[in-house]
Amino acid sequence: MRVFLPLLVIAMFLAGCTHRVDVQQGNFVDEEMVARLKMNMTREQVLFALGTPLIIDPFHPNRWDYVYLTGRAGDVNRVRGFTLEFEEDRLVRIDGDVTIIDDRVQLQVQAADQ
Repeated sequence: MRVFLPLLVIAMFLAGCTHRVDVQQGNFVDEEMVARLKMNMTREQVLFALGTPLIIDPFHPNRWDYVYLTGRAGDVNRVRGFTLEFEEDRLVRIDGDVTIIDDRVQLQVQAADQ
C-alpha cells in the first residue's frame, strides 16, 4: 500500500501534463452580429452590435480590430478577423474576413486550420 499511493499520485500528475486545453481568445462575432453593421454608424452603435474590440491601437484611435483565435494550447490558429475604421466618430471602412454586398455586411467563416 505504501508503494501504491506514490505511484498513483505520479500517474495522476503525468496524466494531467498531457492534457491540452482548448483555447478561444478574442472576439467571438457571428454572422448575425456582423449583419447589424452599417456604414456611417457611430462608435457607440458598433460597440452595441459587436462588443468591445480586441485591439484599439493608441497610435491609430480611429481603427478597431476584431480578431477571433481558437485551437489548443501551443497551437492557436486565427479563425477570423476584421478591421473597422472611423472618421469623425462614424464607421467609414470595413476590411478583413467580411464581404459587403448591397450595403449588407457578411462574415466570411474560415476553417480553423487556415
